[in-house]
Amino acid sequence: MHYRRFGRTNLQMPVFSCGGMRYQQAWEDIAPEAVEESGQRNLEATILRALELGINHIETARGYGSSEMQLGWLLPKLPREEMIVQTKIAPFATAREFRETFEQSMRYLRLDHVELLSLHGINNAELLDWSLRKGGCLDEARKLQCEGRCRFIGFSTHATTDIILRAIESDGFDYLNLHWYFVNDFNWPAIGAAAARDMGVFIISPNDKGGKLYAPPPKLRELCAPLTPMQWNDLYCLARPQVHTLSIGAARPEDFDEHVAALDVVASAVSADGALGTAHATEFADRANALSAPIAERLRAEIATAFHPDWLTRGLDGLPNYVDVPGEVNVQEIIRLFTYAKALDLVDWGKMRYNLLNGAGGHWFPGRTAAEFDEAALARSLSAHPFAGRIPALLREAHDLLLDAPKKRLSQGGD
Repeated sequence: MHYRRFGRTNLQMPVFSCGGMRYQQAWEDIAPEAVEESGQRNLEATILRALELGINHIETARGYGSSEMQLGWLLPKLPREEMIVQTKIAPFATAREFRETFEQSMRYLRLDHVELLSLHGINNAELLDWSLRKGGCLDEARKLQCEGRCRFIGFSTHATTDIILRAIESDGFDYLNLHWYFVNDFNWPAIGAAAARDMGVFIISPNDKGGKLYAPPPKLRELCAPLTPMQWNDLYCLARPQVHTLSIGAARPEDFDEHVAALDVVASAVSADGALGTAHATEFADRANALSAPIAERLRAEIATAFHPDWLTRGLDGLPNYVDVPGEVNVQEIIRLFTYAKALDLVDWGKMRYNLLNGAGGHWFPGRTAAEFDEAALARSLSAHPFAGRIPALLREAHDLLLDAPKKRLSQGGD
């Protein structure tokens, strides 16, 4: 395994993290006796496989149903000093609710502290206010830190980039969990702002939200060869030294194998002696870039052919956030999904995401579909966009391609 310094926490973080949202029994709290023995064995085998590979960052959340409880049956039996444990607590309107929820997490985990505590899902302005206001959730998290209950505090987010930047610029956090990968470049300015403040950067769901890469279409497999799409996306992300770890939402022990194989591809160019120093990390990133950049250029060429030579730099840039569009049509997300669905055949992924709109995804995936919109009002919100005249037709084409039955988030029982 390769490791990177996780920003100002100074933790040596594995470049892959063991995310805890897919191996648990249920997405809601359940009685201990409802956990199936085979399911618990699978969870324990997954964690032990992660540790065997050197993936010692175990990440979960209060919102992941039985995940914490099931982990709590295993974690106290493992070498505690060798693990980085992270849990996440949603922002609440009161600090008391935040504290009570944290205490429930710790009872389930059966630990006296966690290395990393995140405010889970700062996804809009209201949740940001609950987090940052005096006496709010961040203040309560800092009290927990002073009590030795957590070492470092961060936040996770599915928000628009402006909200993420406001959270970063508060200087209240040591690290963040966010979405960024080839099919979602919108948040790169947030990663730059985090790097400027020496914050740890954890990438959420690069395999699922990053294109449903565990089930890639034939066209994408061909374009990414000789790497698999998941391996290519791993190296594309890790070619940026500002990125420290990618979440592997493993459901079973073998889910790590393809990702570890991506590291083997670059192993000949860097020494395999454990934790990476600055020079070593730079060498690793350079080699990852040399392997992934030609594939990225092939994908960009496909997008240019399908849309316009400047589409990725000018077409996706400057699209308004959903809150700035009449009717809250999520133009930015719809056009993003359509770009990669049309050019790279990522239609199943596009449908999975598109049908979370219209409230199905809550504040985790807000805004409305392009089922109907006021074209004149939309034109006003797009007045400065270089491709404003094309956007209405693209929205209609996207709706026709991506509309399916409304989806549920994984935590709501979706797949």
